[in-house]
Amino acid sequence: MNVSQYFEARERGLLGARYSELYAAPASPARGVTVNTLRIQPQKFAAACGMPLQPSPFCAAGFLIGPEEKPGRHPYHHAGAFYVQEPSASSAAPLADVRPGMKVADLCAAPGGKSSQLAAALAGEGLLVSNEYSAQRAEILKSNLERMGVANTVICNADTADLAKAFPAFFDRVLVDAPCSGEGMFRKEPQAVAQHCEGLVRQCAALGAQILDNAAAMLAPGGVLVFSTCTFAPEEDEGQVAAFLSRHPEFSLLDCGVTFGAPGEANRCGGLPLEVEKVRRIWPCSGGEGHFLARMQKNGGEAPVLRPSKKARAPKPCPEWEDFCKTAFGALPTGAAVRAGDSVYLPPVCALPDTASKLRVLRAGVFAGTVQKGRFVPAHHLAMAFGALCKNTERLSLSDPRCAAWLRGEEIEAHTAQAGWCTVLVDGMPLGWGKQSGGRVKNHYPKALRNLK
Repeated sequence: MNVSQYFEARERGLLGARYSELYAAPASPARGVTVNTLRIQPQKFAAACGMPLQPSPFCAAGFLIGPEEKPGRHPYHHAGAFYVQEPSASSAAPLADVRPGMKVADLCAAPGGKSSQLAAALAGEGLLVSNEYSAQRAEILKSNLERMGVANTVICNADTADLAKAFPAFFDRVLVDAPCSGEGMFRKEPQAVAQHCEGLVRQCAALGAQILDNAAAMLAPGGVLVFSTCTFAPEEDEGQVAAFLSRHPEFSLLDCGVTFGAPGEANRCGGLPLEVEKVRRIWPCSGGEGHFLARMQKNGGEAPVLRPSKKARAPKPCPEWEDFCKTAFGALPTGAAVRAGDSVYLPPVCALPDTASKLRVLRAGVFAGTVQKGRFVPAHHLAMAFGALCKNTERLSLSDPRCAAWLRGEEIEAHTAQAGWCTVLVDGMPLGWGKQSGGRVKNHYPKALRNLK
């Protein structure tokens, strides 16, 4: 494995003779997919997808794939059935033990793999706030969660300090996959090696500490905080957790409760006490590129009573949307639509507190569509969130040549859809909107998403 001089000197000093053993890894970087259980169950996916898979040791919904696979062009990927993810990266979200109806935050969420796992665990109930500080990466996050069909999320582009002010003691679960020095990315990204130095490690450790402190303020009493990195640096891993617990006596360290990887290491705690057997390290020899995991619980106290947002008042009716919804769906598992200009949104049922009104929100719930010349025109997000519930559908299978044609942006012959707007499905999972006329389905799949190569 190609590494920086600083990294090798540090790790050899900490590990001694174990260095070569723990950093031994297969020649090719590990590749995997994590199944979106909002769409399909892992066993059914494995039987139907046509890709050779091996179960992942890091996540019950994860699979390992070979280097020759091109999962991003697979129709199931377009349908949001899975997320392409380095296998060990799927290990963090399950530790949060999210259940339907909870309020959950992912504070460093882009590009969206862990948020999609949290959303799947919520099963459409409760609230997921997915935040990304980088505006460019926040747009990628929004696109990925749209593809995965997530309907009950609020996507923010904010500093975590602002989030802490907006959501005091609000969440049942908070995930911090902290920005880090990326030592687990050395094999995949040569730039990670080129930019690596001791100064970067210290800078990332300081940023991670700030984010953790803000996460602590956002978590309700009894809530669980999951912390993860894709680095091996002591200051960002065991040392970070030990320092956090010393600053926050209201938190206790929980066991990760997993068998993969190895326990933490006592000589990486910066001289502070830490029950290192409760945290977890995933070394390259474990089959992943590298990850660190910790679970903590906030003890005692009562959460403050937050006023619901003023924006939660009953919206004015949008007859164009109501007519379309009645025809296309009948009813949807969501609250009343909100019209803003010509755009129509379906906000999450769980209202935000009034303290969140000044945050930069990129998306709250589902972008349903627009009103154009007195008619409602559905958006792609509506199809991805609720397309399987549409009354009028064009049903494709994975082996149907029309499926590949559709993803290239071509018009296809109608077999099951009636005239008018319809959702196009592959094996029951939505690909987007079409419009049937004269026995043909006109393609409304967004051009930027098509398989054009």
